[in-house]
Amino acid sequence: MSISKPMRENTFKNKLIMLTGATGYVGGRLLQMLEQHGYRVRCMARRPENLVPRVGPSTQVVKGDVLDLVSLQSALKGVSVAYYLVHSMSSEGSFEENDRKAAHNFGKIAKAAGVERIIYLGGLGNDDDDLSPHLRSRQEVGKILRQSGVPLLEFRASIVIGSGSLSFQLIRSLVERLPIMITPKWVQVSAQPIAIEDLIEYLEAALFVPDSGCRVYEIGGADQVSYADIMRIYGSCRNIVVRMIPVPFLSPHISSLWLGLITPLYARIGRKLIQSIVHPTVVCDESALKVFKIQPMGVHDAIRRAIDNEDKEFAETRWSDSLSSSGKIFSWFGVSFGSRLVDSRTIKVNMPPKFIFKPIQRIGGNTGWYAWNWLWQLRGFLDLLVGGVGMRRGRAHFEILRVGDTVDFWRVEEHDPNHFLRLAAEMKLPGRAWLEFEVVGDDFSSTIRQTAIFDPVGLLGLIYWYALYPLHQLVFAGMLRGIADKALSSNTNLQKMSPLKSDTS
Repeated sequence: MSISKPMRENTFKNKLIMLTGATGYVGGRLLQMLEQHGYRVRCMARRPENLVPRVGPSTQVVKGDVLDLVSLQSALKGVSVAYYLVHSMSSEGSFEENDRKAAHNFGKIAKAAGVERIIYLGGLGNDDDDLSPHLRSRQEVGKILRQSGVPLLEFRASIVIGSGSLSFQLIRSLVERLPIMITPKWVQVSAQPIAIEDLIEYLEAALFVPDSGCRVYEIGGADQVSYADIMRIYGSCRNIVVRMIPVPFLSPHISSLWLGLITPLYARIGRKLIQSIVHPTVVCDESALKVFKIQPMGVHDAIRRAIDNEDKEFAETRWSDSLSSSGKIFSWFGVSFGSRLVDSRTIKVNMPPKFIFKPIQRIGGNTGWYAWNWLWQLRGFLDLLVGGVGMRRGRAHFEILRVGDTVDFWRVEEHDPNHFLRLAAEMKLPGRAWLEFEVVGDDFSSTIRQTAIFDPVGLLGLIYWYALYPLHQLVFAGMLRGIADKALSSNTNLQKMSPLKSDTS
């Protein structure tokens, strides 16, 4: 029986919804949808301070950990339905044991708290196959949650395609970077990718399924393809010829190390991903198509939408944003080596955010960049020599910023007064670049995070980034210190206060 429109007048619409995993890729997208549609949402996070700036004013954020029973009791109080989007794919040690304990804890406390439904996102895979530890754990978590006594609606999905998703970034990096690929057997294994938009639609529709105990639904897009097929489709969308040389070797371990050099994947995550995709992940039970009035798009449309979104803006959420994916990253000089390269540092200042953000909002133009301005001018001159815009555009107003304004050879891409500024580079580069400033704090102190992000094109892009890396340490660190000093000197009441500490991460 399919879900008709009248059934969508479900009581969950007005009840409290718990969302775990809101800092992750799928959870972040789901949060946006729930807020846009007016649901009452409570997010649980181990580090709420990292999530609070991303949520709407009506969304609650509470501190909690699925491995901590006491925090779960508080977080689940008054909740009617809970999304369980937690897994330990990138954690070190026994991630299977962590997943098992977390599911037991969550199910136990959810039952005691009177939660009416748990919605869980697991992974496709035939139970009869010798599944990878990751897929086996995902399915075991579903089983544990079902045993809790709380009605469970479990979705099992394969590859998720969307701007910022792990699989899309993997495909994108391989096709864009490698003129010829040596491909092991796993690239020919069948999968059934689903677009992130369709996945989010399923997750919302799960709120309106009539209570029927515990159910498992296999979901996927319209096409069954291999990773090789997906790479060819991506190539056709980007007018890139994909050349592959199949080989019978390359173990998951060697493949993961190779992916760690070419793509944004950390080798540990890459190894677990490859161990999972060596098994077919296709829909065998199509009952979801009968129950839900959702017609999933095909791979070509999903990739085209992901490319369009990637080119329009920095992805809304990215798999690498997830706190659980931090782990130990393969790096060189402290900078992640992958599709997007990041140089980030922070400084703490004994001032409220509204005072700290003023010099950030005035950056560029006649104000300058607070340190090593002659190097910025030299970079602008070199940009002019190669046909770029240089520094000659300045800025429209010395203090007011609006999205779309120019700031020297940058353009304002996002601006949240007193909190966040993202500048997109418009100088000539072998790639795309962003410079971000984020300020968080209270009435007594603030932390400024400055982040330079570079999306390189081919080998030239990598050479460019690493050749300039020593200058980044000089210029960006000086800029951050200059912003803090300017904020302090501009406020006569706080002139005697000084920055507490700074670090580079």
